[in-house]
Amino acid sequence: MTRPRSGLGLVAVLMALALVAAACGGGGGGESPAAGSGDSGGAASAGDSGGAASGEVNISGSSTVEPVSVRVAELFESVNPDVVVNVDGPGTGDGFVLFCDGETDISDASRAIKDSEAETCASNGIEYVELNIGIDGLAVMTGPGNPLECVNFADLYALTGPESTGFRNWKDAQALASELGSSTEFPDAPLDIYGPGEESGTFDTFVEFVIDKPAEERGQDGTTRPDYNANADDNVIVQGVESSDTSLGWVGFAYAENAPNVKLLKVDGGDGNCVAPTAETIASGEYPLSRPLFIYPNTARVASNPAVKAYVDFYMADGLDKAVAEVGYVALSDEAKAKTRAAWEAVS
Repeated sequence: MTRPRSGLGLVAVLMALALVAAACGGGGGGESPAAGSGDSGGAASAGDSGGAASGEVNISGSSTVEPVSVRVAELFESVNPDVVVNVDGPGTGDGFVLFCDGETDISDASRAIKDSEAETCASNGIEYVELNIGIDGLAVMTGPGNPLECVNFADLYALTGPESTGFRNWKDAQALASELGSSTEFPDAPLDIYGPGEESGTFDTFVEFVIDKPAEERGQDGTTRPDYNANADDNVIVQGVESSDTSLGWVGFAYAENAPNVKLLKVDGGDGNCVAPTAETIASGEYPLSRPLFIYPNTARVASNPAVKAYVDFYMADGLDKAVAEVGYVALSDEAKAKTRAAWEAVS
């Protein structure tokens, strides 16, 4: 039985090429990953042909990647009923802490592992393989009553960066945005901000895209303002944005695309071209806030626990070809899939 930490609803309808809408439910209870690999006997199975693996697989990390790993687990367990897959989504950073301490078999991540995290893994003797499993875009959202249609990186820094602490109205950020070269006219309206917390890979990606460069140039800390509504649950963030006509927030695209009461803002990455987040613009990289998604299997656990190997084998088939699209993310190109599968085959 798959036991995710949050009860995310998964839409099982495929759209052509890559994307479906994902309607996600609220968080719920569940079990946290248990320490160790849960090693037990059984033969590994590969791909979507089924098998007779048994044992336990423990996964933690990105809340963005979590629904993909949950969907893979559901498909996998339907042909491997003697395997229990536990999936938890506290955030990419928290997931790597557990993974590099040897407490999980696989780490889900919405960014590449940091050097400091890799060093911790190495010091603890944890070896792994990085597997790109799909593509996501960060959606910048507001309420339907906001007349704004497009924001650029200067706008986002002025609204969410370290120099915007205390801004309660969009107009409060006008002078800073203009100083940074933006010509966007902000509304005279309340500014209620909702976004992921520091434990999230979505937070790290947003900071990397939007905050780091101007903050360094202006002698500021490379982080967001501290005074916004931070939450590890993407569904709660979307609900917060829905609660205010002139809100501002950001989450993974799949969580925002089908929300009925949010307005997705176009984003100008610096070339004067406002690009809406869609499956096509995210897959092509045209949308400025696109990012890769990863899983990191512990290679020692792959070798010692047949259930872990069988699950990742299955991930490389049904995960890449089916589950990624079913939960609303953008599938890899055939070339990228081949590269990921080759990386897996090299260690398995």
